[in-house]
Amino acid sequence: MAGLSVAVRTPNDDLQPLSSMVGPAGLAPHSGGPCRDGWKRIPCDRQHHRQSSSLRRRRKRGADAQAIGRSRGGRTTKIHAVVDAKGRPLAFEITPGQLGDVRAALALIAPLPPAKQLAADAAYDSNGLRQFLTERGTLPVIPNNPTRRRFHPFDKLAYKARNIIERMFCRLKDWRRIATRYDKLAANFSSAVAIAAIIIWWAR
Repeated sequence: MAGLSVAVRTPNDDLQPLSSMVGPAGLAPHSGGPCRDGWKRIPCDRQHHRQSSSLRRRRKRGADAQAIGRSRGGRTTKIHAVVDAKGRPLAFEITPGQLGDVRAALALIAPLPPAKQLAADAAYDSNGLRQFLTERGTLPVIPNNPTRRRFHPFDKLAYKARNIIERMFCRLKDWRRIATRYDKLAANFSSAVAIAAIIIWWAR
């Protein structure tokens, strides 16, 4: 504890007051309450009137950084995956729920060896993806989007094999930790998906 001072200065002890070298730089005077700018009430103790956080382009928002986005069902996370003919997961990626499926396709397929066929739903109907698959010798088995002007040939019999990945997702959702995302961080959720994918591979 601090001790008492030896002497107490008198109110008038000839001390020189300090003078400011710069002006107030546009800071609003604090009056202990809200002020008025015309008909709007603004806080006097703030240097700016915007109360939200910064929305600079270089700043990544927290939810997007953790692969959480808004879709029709609310705040969700998507799991994009590629499986082999036996339904074993080869690669996966998690993204916010509002991100389009085709945006994650190239990054998942490119590192894998070319396959004879690749079946995907209409969400992956893209000219760029079709060209990429064709150039590496893979036949795209993707239904045409109804909004297309020029339709591509489509093998309905081969498309029946797409249920293989749907069954893989059903097995993946047997883990409650994955079906209902409890992890806040994307790294933790991705690790849980990786462990489940390893077990699915081992079980097959």
